[in-house]
Amino acid sequence: MKRVKLTVAYDGTNYCGWQIQPNGLTIEEVLNKALYRLTGEKIAVIGASRTDSGVHALGNIAVFDTDSPIPAQRFSYALNQQLPEDIVIVRSEETSSEWHPRYCNSRKTYEYHILNAKVPNPIKRQTTYFVSYPLNLEDMQKAASYLVGEHDFVSFCNIRTNVENTVRTIYDLQILRKEDEIILRITGNGFLYNMVRIIVGTLLRVGRGFYTPKQVKEILEAQNRNTAGITVPPQGLILTEICYL
Repeated sequence: MKRVKLTVAYDGTNYCGWQIQPNGLTIEEVLNKALYRLTGEKIAVIGASRTDSGVHALGNIAVFDTDSPIPAQRFSYALNQQLPEDIVIVRSEETSSEWHPRYCNSRKTYEYHILNAKVPNPIKRQTTYFVSYPLNLEDMQKAASYLVGEHDFVSFCNIRTNVENTVRTIYDLQILRKEDEIILRITGNGFLYNMVRIIVGTLLRVGRGFYTPKQVKEILEAQNRNTAGITVPPQGLILTEICYL
């Protein structure tokens, strides 16, 4: 028996998120079925991040145990022959039988892409959130600085979040413009349910002038979801990388 670690990239448009659920197709389900076809074993992969419906990834991590004679590093090639075009195994490697992708210290990096233009771009409709109004990038950057560090982010999580501890650490939060796209890049030790999308929704209100940058600090301290901005749509969100410490 060996444990194989996968780095998985996917376009989440056609999936109901990562985790198996009764009401739609998920990334986890597709991977499990592909592994069964490949090995004949009933395998349940364990993912590092349970991305939501419509969210994309370039570097999600998963592991599975197998008795298959296929070398660990060859699973990426073999699985890609079994998977649809919108899911790709970037890399496969053997890891310790005790190693678990959710219980090891890590840093996760997400990007949220905003198409900031006068008219929508149909080519980018499934990978960006379209915003037609002007945004004050400098104010958004000032506001973002209040979120860096260790804080209780209960104001920035979905009210259905079922966790006891809502304290998280944000190591870096950058807001960049590349032509007609604004990219928010955020790195932290973990994220609450909808946390990144609510942070983006709040910073967009700063960009429009509805909030001052300092009000984001007040929202953080209020520890009240009703004080923050909207939860922006999922299609602009990408899990870009998970680094294990």
